[in-house]
Amino acid sequence: MDYKAIPFEKRIKENIRNYALDNLYTLDVLTEYCKALCMATGAALLITERHGEKVVSVGGFAGFTPDVVGNPGRKVRVYGRTIAHLYAETDQVPEERRQSVEHLLDGFANILSEWGEEAYLHTESSIYMDELEDKVGVKHVQTAKGEKEDVLTGVYHKLYFEERMQIIDRAEVVPVAVINVNINDWKFANDHFGDEESDRLIKTIADILKQHAKPDYIIGRVDGDVFIVLIPMADDGEAQEYCDSIQAACLNYEDPILAPSVACGIVHKTNVEEELKDKLPDAEYEMFNNKFEIKNAPGYRERLEHGVQK
Repeated sequence: MDYKAIPFEKRIKENIRNYALDNLYTLDVLTEYCKALCMATGAALLITERHGEKVVSVGGFAGFTPDVVGNPGRKVRVYGRTIAHLYAETDQVPEERRQSVEHLLDGFANILSEWGEEAYLHTESSIYMDELEDKVGVKHVQTAKGEKEDVLTGVYHKLYFEERMQIIDRAEVVPVAVINVNINDWKFANDHFGDEESDRLIKTIADILKQHAKPDYIIGRVDGDVFIVLIPMADDGEAQEYCDSIQAACLNYEDPILAPSVACGIVHKTNVEEELKDKLPDAEYEMFNNKFEIKNAPGYRERLEHGVQK
């Protein structure tokens, strides 16, 4: 498909059919999350591709053959297309808890759809923007500025941030706190308020990250709505205090349209033999746990949607 020959919106609607689950999710993280959910609820979980190929299986699904037509389970949909099926076996869940577990699994399927849509939109947007940059020469302009800062936010862009991680690794600095900061419901802002406001949301979050950071903190924007913060020689509890401060600042941010909110995942590099890049999936996993708690907290949806009523 020649992406340059079709409008972006048409491309978004059509190209999802070419995506598999490993294009949208970090499967190791997804598996660990399902294991944690299984332990918490007692339900066995199975996630398949759109045509029924098993991808993640936790619990008692040995010998089970998915029938995605006759028994599709809970559908995970991205931009109007089913990209996965979530099956759950709740026979081992006590009857008095079964209804609440089923409700929780409904929410999990919805969150998978939201995560998939965010990942898909960011991937396609990045490809599209790369093509536009090639066309108009924006990359050359950025190179002239030193190839350090993300143009929108002023924090380090992904390539330079990765160089900084390698420098820290070579210097054998430990401990290093690694924090994944993900904007909650960036897509909601983009869908309801447009590109200008969703970009303002990203910049607002970046400003909060910078305002609460100490001078030695290293902040990079590594994806559309994802930042990584490194704290070299982090003290006990320092990373958690930083996350608490930026989340509180988001909640206290008053705006007629936007409702800034972030999920944070913290891990630490404590061994000089480790590489920081290998800690990123663990930080992402912890972030997803935090995101699940935040998005299911009372009042979250009302705050998110307040700007729509304006």
